Amino acid sequence: MWIIILCPAMLAFAPPAATLGGAACGAARVHLAMVCEQPAPTRRTAFQLAGALGVAAATGALDRQAALAAPPAAAAAAAAPKRKLSEYQKAAVEIKQLVKADPNKGPTLVRLAWHSSGTYDKAQRDGGSGPGTIRFKEELAHGANAGLGAAVGWLEPIKRKHPKLSYADLFTLAGVVSIVQMGGPAVPWKSGRVDGKPAQVTPDGRLPAADKGAPKATAAALRQTFGRMGFNDQEIVALSGAHALGRCHPDASGYAGPWTPTPTLLTTAYYSLLLNEKWTPKKWDGPLQYEERSGKLMMLPSDLTLVQDARFAKYVRLYAKDSKRFYADFSAAFAKLLELGAEGLTPTSYV
Repeated sequence: MWIIILCPAMLAFAPPAATLGGAACGAARVHLAMVCEQPAPTRRTAFQLAGALGVAAATGALDRQAALAAPPAAAAAAAAPKRKLSEYQKAAVEIKQLVKADPNKGPTLVRLAWHSSGTYDKAQRDGGSGPGTIRFKEELAHGANAGLGAAVGWLEPIKRKHPKLSYADLFTLAGVVSIVQMGGPAVPWKSGRVDGKPAQVTPDGRLPAADKGAPKATAAALRQTFGRMGFNDQEIVALSGAHALGRCHPDASGYAGPWTPTPTLLTTAYYSLLLNEKWTPKKWDGPLQYEERSGKLMMLPSDLTLVQDARFAKYVRLYAKDSKRFYADFSAAFAKLLELGAEGLTPTSYV
């Protein structure tokens, strides 16, 4: 039997009580009833998630987003002394405002931070976030960086306002601030990167490939690429969870569509959809990608590799059922990624 919850805004359908258990079902009813009291964007996001993942995941994401959106009590705000913000904290506030004004910029800023760091080679000891070389046209011309020139441009006004910040620090700071703004975990961040020169741009081809022609070859390529940076299987799957964010654009990567129905919210939707949807090849003129029954969502061959490879798949199952574990592991892996190729960094608060 389905539980139907009526509110002035919409109808929401919760899963059968048998699938949740008594206590969980009761909690789900309370959470879903609370949805009706949320602002429209928050309410819409929660019900989109309910449809894709079930009540438990949706209400958890709602709690995280509502906590971010909730204003402090007026009395407490008036009583609290004003603190002096560092340049990093001031820049973080401006990045947050940038994403709040246009949530679709959040996933792109995460991608900018990711790609500025993911060129690291531990054997050659070059690449990585240290010199901030992704701002140069030579690196922006790399195939995987299509469209990131716009993200660099979004941050230029903030850089001009805070000239003491290096581009390298700004790019990585934008990534961690955007993660939090999109409902994800706080990622430990360090400052002190020193901007480099165009001569430090690494060769094209160091970022992960979406397809190597066959599942085993794609899995091997993922391990080779991430292994070059020092990541293991668990960290590969945790970092892949960032595909809950954003979408592919044909004029950039050649692929098209979002991975999840909530592309500006970091949840475990990516893993749940990988496991629970039937993915079939998309019939179109573009490169091989997969779609679910509605045709609205997509997965790349490298995404499906995570469930086709047994050593990866165990982590997909883990994160699909344990969001706290995902947030903890993602935070640790993303922090590690952003520090690749940088030395002498200092732990720095950005909140």
